Amino acid sequence: MSTNETEVSFEVAIEQLERIVAQLESGDVPLEKAIELYQEGVRLSHLCGVKLEQVEKKIEMLVEGETGTVNRKPFQPVLEDKGN
Repeated sequence: MSTNETEVSFEVAIEQLERIVAQLESGDVPLEKAIELYQEGVRLSHLCGVKLEQVEKKIEMLVEGETGTVNRKPFQPVLEDKGN
C-alpha cells in the first residue's frame, strides 16, 4: 500500500488512513498485517501533518500585509450546531 509521498494528495492520504483505521478497528486482521497497517497509518499521518504545515505556510504568505508584516489571527473553526 506504500506509495510515493510526492504523488499522494492530502485527500488520498486521508482516504487511505481512514481505510486502515477501519481495518484495524474491525479486529479481523492478523497480527503481522495489523503491524504493517499501523506502520503505514503512521506514515500517512505524518505525511498529512507535513502537507498541512505546508498549506499553513502558504496561507501565511497570502495573508502578508502590504508592509511585509504578517497579520496572524488564530484559526477559529465554525462550530456547527448539531441540534442535540
